[in-house]
Amino acid sequence: MQVTFLGTSSGVPTRARNVSAVALRLPQRSEMWLFDCGEGTQHQFLRSDLRLSQLRRVFITHMHGDHVFGLPGLLASLGLAGSSAAGVDLYGPDPLESYLNGVLRTSSTRIGYPLAVHRVRNAAEQGTLLFEDDDFTVRCTPLTHRVPAYAYRIEQKPLAGRFDIEKARELNIPPGPVYAQLKRGETVTLEDGRSIDGTSLCGEERPGVSVVYCTDTVFCEAAVELARSADLLIHESTFAHGEAEMAFQKQHSTSTMAAQTAAEAGVGQLVLTHLSPRYVPGNPVTPQDLLNEAKAIFPNTLLAKDFLSIDVKPRCNSS
Repeated sequence: MQVTFLGTSSGVPTRARNVSAVALRLPQRSEMWLFDCGEGTQHQFLRSDLRLSQLRRVFITHMHGDHVFGLPGLLASLGLAGSSAAGVDLYGPDPLESYLNGVLRTSSTRIGYPLAVHRVRNAAEQGTLLFEDDDFTVRCTPLTHRVPAYAYRIEQKPLAGRFDIEKARELNIPPGPVYAQLKRGETVTLEDGRSIDGTSLCGEERPGVSVVYCTDTVFCEAAVELARSADLLIHESTFAHGEAEMAFQKQHSTSTMAAQTAAEAGVGQLVLTHLSPRYVPGNPVTPQDLLNEAKAIFPNTLLAKDFLSIDVKPRCNSS
């Protein structure tokens, strides 16, 4: 999986950072999922190498404007482009559907493709799967914020073991479509009558990768549990450690809270995002200071910036 940050500012955009949006690209199926959609997200798509036509699912964490104001415009543009025949599935808090219906109705906007809205509250509160297909599962959990907010965990199912083509040649298995069947672990009967078990030509299953997207919240155990052993944790870092009191008041995280979550969850890598606009180069506290604070607790930490792309790599202890 590949993660691309389209917006990394909190509250309002800055010259260097747009408001929240993160794209998750699934290249093996030419599909893309979007997490949050702040104002101007479709403009960020135009400035990236992402293809909006591949958008299939959108996951909204909560209903604050810097996370949803870009969604109606993006969905309308997608319809005008006529490139979403498969439709788009939306996941988010209870008010998401009424918000969208209101905006689309009062602006006389017609969506010419299938659009489905799924409420995530029950799955989050009950700990059940929010989504599952042949390749992925998605779970969510309630966070601690001023309005209902949810974090999401995307888990890739284990991948088939690597196909031993040299062993297949030694067995005089003729190349062709039969190789694809064997790679899938199927049992194939050859023209000479031999029956070949594909699993005998494949190595052990390879772990899939896992990504957790966690914003907006003050430190909470629910986030730690959802992120347990994830390969990548994307976590808000709205405030510096010195403004922890303000973070608690506004129910946002500091750099050290994000790092604490990563450390307690035992994740592979932490990426800080959703930075307050007050932290810019030249001010007393800069984004680099937030990164240094987090790295003091969790060394494998990166600072997100708009258009940063990360190829997520599996770890041996991915759950």
